[in-house]
Amino acid sequence: MTSDSSPLIFTPLRLREVEFPNRIAISPMCQYCATDGLADDWHLVHLGRYAIGGAGLVMVEATAVEKRGRISHGDLGIYNDDQIAPLRRISDFLRANGSVPGIQLAHAGRKASMQRAWRGNAALGPEDHARGELPWPVIAPSPIPGNDGWLLPDEMTPQDMTAQIEAWCAAAERAERAGFDVIELHLAHGYLLHSFLSPLSNMREDEWGGSFENRCRLPLEIVGAVRAAWPAEKPLFVRISAVDGMEGGWELEDSLRFAVLLRDAGVDLVDCSSGGLAASATAPGAKNLPRSAGFQVPYAAAVKRHASLPVMAVGLILTPEQAEAILDAGDADMIAIGRGALNDPNWPEHARQILDPGQAGHNIPPQIGWWLTRWLRQLRSLDLS
Repeated sequence: MTSDSSPLIFTPLRLREVEFPNRIAISPMCQYCATDGLADDWHLVHLGRYAIGGAGLVMVEATAVEKRGRISHGDLGIYNDDQIAPLRRISDFLRANGSVPGIQLAHAGRKASMQRAWRGNAALGPEDHARGELPWPVIAPSPIPGNDGWLLPDEMTPQDMTAQIEAWCAAAERAERAGFDVIELHLAHGYLLHSFLSPLSNMREDEWGGSFENRCRLPLEIVGAVRAAWPAEKPLFVRISAVDGMEGGWELEDSLRFAVLLRDAGVDLVDCSSGGLAASATAPGAKNLPRSAGFQVPYAAAVKRHASLPVMAVGLILTPEQAEAILDAGDADMIAIGRGALNDPNWPEHARQILDPGQAGHNIPPQIGWWLTRWLRQLRSLDLS
């Protein structure tokens, strides 16, 4: 609680020139429902309901910076200008309903060219091919498949490195034209830039591999270039896997060093996740990453204290009381909700009813408030004796 006893989760947060009305963020959640990378009514309704529900920040799912950077045929893209207008429709709706619109930029790397999640989340097979979903070549720092049966990636060349910097900057410029106030760069979960960071997936012996500094080179070059391309008044987030959870992999100590470099490159907040290098980030996967309520919060707390940088906590944050306790302890500055929001799009308003009942309902859109008031009047008129 703040000094006036109002819940921290409902206090505004200002980063650069953007003010978030509360500390609740909707985590990026892939829907695998796009066609040719284009957002449609599904994405508008899926994301729009979280703004109506009162979230301070609503993040669009991992959105590919180039066509071969999609996880699946159903991924959103931001690699051509035709994709701007459908995304602008979403950002306009989010802003009009009280949320800050954000988008996560991503490249799947060696985890690209996969099935949609509900079809197995594995390499594309004959049944997918029969539907017209054919595989495409994938890239990575080293020619090491992400898992058994997955595609063998092409090892990236120096020309590929330059092309990636250009692709991420072009995506950031399109995100600005699409009306977003926050972009988050996806450096986690085994996707392209995380695969450069981890010594388990980056076996290069040139200036992009080997030492910690070399493995960080391309991710940091992209961060710096995007920061320069993104408006100075708008914040830049980065999502990391704070640990690989695999023997010989990226460790928390690496993340602490990396967070300082991110801060110095102009990053405004680090979103602290974990795992995903060789499996789905949402599966138990790595044996050294037991999943329990708030299991990733200690990573966020460590990054915040070491780098003196705002952080977002994510991962099995289940209740408003738990979220408030994390903020009250100073372990995070924002709370990202995923599954909880899928189950209850009005999670923020229900949190307010629990934590700050005197203010509950104040942020409900008027059309919903009208129906709620009418329903309450009808309820009071009933004889329930």
